[in-house]
Amino acid sequence: MASSRIEQIIEEIEEYIDSCKFQPLSSTKIVVNKEELEELLRELRMKTPDEIKRYQKIISNKDAILEDAQQKADAIIAEANTKAQQIVSESEVMRIAVEQSKQLIDETNAQAQDIMDRATEDSNNIRMSAIRYTDDMLANLEKIMSHTIDTAGTKYSNFINSLQSCYDIVSKNRSELSPTVEPSSYTQPEEEELPEQPLDE
Repeated sequence: MASSRIEQIIEEIEEYIDSCKFQPLSSTKIVVNKEELEELLRELRMKTPDEIKRYQKIISNKDAILEDAQQKADAIIAEANTKAQQIVSESEVMRIAVEQSKQLIDETNAQAQDIMDRATEDSNNIRMSAIRYTDDMLANLEKIMSHTIDTAGTKYSNFINSLQSCYDIVSKNRSELSPTVEPSSYTQPEEEELPEQPLDE
């Protein structure tokens, strides 16, 4: 970076002072050319306001640059925060959607299982009712058949006994009419054994 004119004048003053001679018998006082020194000081005074303005402008520009950079940085941070909030919001929405979807699936599975359980229970009830109805029908039929068999057996036995009695009378009468005629032998057939019937409970 090039040095300012003020810095150059100050350096020239320093060089001028170094070039001056000391007064006789002194090691601290020097002899200067008043006009030359005043010229350098006058130029320094003239350049100082310009340099101050230039530095003020540089400082202002620097502040503007820093302010612009700060604004850009703030804008970047704000945008990043907005995106971060958006991502968080989208993640929250996604999380809620996943939870609602899982809850819906669980409720659907529960409803389906409840329907299956009720259908199974209804099927079992219908099956048991059909079994009970069929068993009642068979039990009733069993009673009717048992009663019919008992009744038929009694009537058949009475009929055989009555017929045997008539036969005995006829044979006896024949014997009395014709003692020489041997009565026909008749053997009552054995009664056919009826199948055993279960007792009614």
